[in-house]
Amino acid sequence: MILGLGNKPPKAEKEQTDVNGLIFDTDTESFEQTVITASMETPILVDFWAPWCGPCKQLGPMLESAVAEAGGKVRMAKINVDENQELAQALRIQSIPTVFAFFKGKPVTAFAGVRPASEIKAIIDQLSQMVVNDQPGALDIAEALKEAADALAAGDPQKAQDIYGAVIDQDENNVAAYVGIVRTFIAMEQYDDAAQMIEHAPEAIAKDPQFAAARTALELAQNQPDKKELEGFKKALDKNPDDHQARFDLAMALFAGKDKEAAMDALIHIIRVNRTWEEDKARKQLLQFFEALGPSDPLTVAGRRKLSTVLFS
Repeated sequence: MILGLGNKPPKAEKEQTDVNGLIFDTDTESFEQTVITASMETPILVDFWAPWCGPCKQLGPMLESAVAEAGGKVRMAKINVDENQELAQALRIQSIPTVFAFFKGKPVTAFAGVRPASEIKAIIDQLSQMVVNDQPGALDIAEALKEAADALAAGDPQKAQDIYGAVIDQDENNVAAYVGIVRTFIAMEQYDDAAQMIEHAPEAIAKDPQFAAARTALELAQNQPDKKELEGFKKALDKNPDDHQARFDLAMALFAGKDKEAAMDALIHIIRVNRTWEEDKARKQLLQFFEALGPSDPLTVAGRRKLSTVLFS
């Protein structure tokens, strides 16, 4: 609802606030102390509302419920814009409801209008995580994830798993770390453990595209051929190097084993010789290999470069 600062509705009584102090009314005079200073320790949501605003009455209870569920990790200030127009103008509030979030004395996010409960919860989770990341001794999560990925790519899945685990300890819903642990189990051929993590993944993680890639990686890794099958594919190619199906089957077997680079090279060979074989089957499978390895894996980077060379030569 557009805020008409020039036409101020009749003054209304203040709404009831939360008895535990998590949710409270504030005003222009006390804003510096109750929001800016208080946010140095705890993130503060600031809900700009008015008693005549219908959407405000819809959003307010959703915000209050989410803040209450956070159990003190985030607090919420309510500001009636009718009574605090100077502050609303200073913060350039164009319409209500508008919500700001402050941490360490600065605004860190804001939105206008009614939002779904899931989005509100995600915002509060992010604010809570800011507090965790600000603690002494907290991990630099971005740096830790890079170190773990490098360790996994270098063939040290146990080191990678330890780092990913430390990230999860600090941020339990970190998708990259959760998926990273799945990948370390796959690298160590502990497929049951990987499957358990996939089966019991939190909903927020399971919906992420990175998670789908981990599932693909496990499915490919579990497709282990026996030695006779592997030899059979190689013999078929010795007899007929243009047997694309045998080369494709060999690629699948190699990828499930330890020679992923050779697996990708086999598919690239098919693409080079016959790009449209079996309705682009080799290229589609190669893209699935890339997905299973992850976009930052050196084999993926090299494989994409080789594929580009073939496709655009």
